[in-house]
Amino acid sequence: MSAAVQLVAVRKTFGDVVAVDDVDLTIDNGEFFSLLGPSGSGKTTVLRMIAGFEEPSGGAILLEGIDVTHVAPYDRDINTVFQDYALFPHMTVQQNVEYGLKVKRVPKAERRQRAGEMLDVVRLGGFGERRPNQLSGGQRQRVALARALVNRPSVLLLDEPLGALDLKLREEMQTELKAIQREVGITFVFVTHDQGEALSMSSRIAVFNQGQIEQVGSPVEIYEHPATSFVAGFVGTSNLLDAELSARVLGASAPHTLRPERVSLLGLDDPLPDGSLAATGQAVDVQYLGSFSRLRVHLDGGGVLVASVASDALAGVSDGARVRLSWPSDAALVVATSSSPI
Repeated sequence: MSAAVQLVAVRKTFGDVVAVDDVDLTIDNGEFFSLLGPSGSGKTTVLRMIAGFEEPSGGAILLEGIDVTHVAPYDRDINTVFQDYALFPHMTVQQNVEYGLKVKRVPKAERRQRAGEMLDVVRLGGFGERRPNQLSGGQRQRVALARALVNRPSVLLLDEPLGALDLKLREEMQTELKAIQREVGITFVFVTHDQGEALSMSSRIAVFNQGQIEQVGSPVEIYEHPATSFVAGFVGTSNLLDAELSARVLGASAPHTLRPERVSLLGLDDPLPDGSLAATGQAVDVQYLGSFSRLRVHLDGGGVLVASVASDALAGVSDGARVRLSWPSDAALVVATSSSPI
C-alpha cells in the first residue's frame, strides 16, 4: 500500500528566501502525524504545499502514490481545518457541516444523514440547529472538524487549529482530537509550534528548523533520544552541554543533552550512587512550580545545570546555597550540533 503522503526533495523559495529546503518525508496511512517547529521553520509552508495552496519550487508531492505536485487543491482528496475555523455565521451547524456535500451535489437525504453522523462523532449531536455564535470556541472547532471529515478525505490537514483556545480547553481538545482520529481512521497531518500538543497526540513527529527536518520519530524517540541540539532544546527543556563542559563533567568531549528531570539533588557528603556522575556548584535560582521546582546551578569551574526536583526535596535550599547534583551516567546523550540551536 502506498504512503498517504510522500514528499520527495520538496523545495520552496520566495525570492531569495529558502522556506523549505529539499525535504523528504513519508506519512503512512492512518497516522496522526505532526509537523513541529518554531515560526518560520517551514512547517506551515509544507502543509500548504500538501494542500495545493502553494506550488513547490522543486521536488514532488505524492498522495496515495499519485503525483499531485501540479494538481489543483479542489482535485486533491484532502481537506483542511484552519485556526480561525471559517464557519458561515448565517448557516446553522447542520448546514455548515453539509456545505461541502452540497457543493458536490450529494442528494439532500444522504448529506443530512452523513452530517448528522459526523456531528455525533465530534460529540455535537443535537447541536445541528444552532448557529456558530451560539457555540463555545471548542464547539466551533469541532464543527469545523466535522465539516472537513464529512467529505471523507484520505488526508485531513490541521493548521494550528487549537491556537485560539485557552489552555484548559486546548488540553481537552487534544484528547478529543486524538480520540476522533482513532475513530474515523483518517490520516491527520497536524501543524503546531507547541511541543506539548505534538507529544500528547502524535504517532510520529517531524521537527522542522530553518526549512529542514532535523528529526522524525515517535514522541518517545523525539523526547528521550533527540538527534540534535535543536531538537533537545525545542522539544521540552534540556541542559545543552558543549564539548568543553561535557569533557569536564561527563568525561566525554562531545556535545551532550541532559534532561533536567534526570538530575537529582544529592547531599554534599552523601555517597554517589552506582553508575552516577555528580557535580557541585552554587544555586543561583529556585523556581517553585507546584509539585516540583526548577533549580539552576552555576557549577564549580564554570557552566550551568538545571535540575527539576520534587519541591519538598528543596527544603532549606535557596539562592546562593552550595549544592551537589547527580545523574545516571547514561542520562546524558550525545547530540549533533544544529546550525540554529535553541
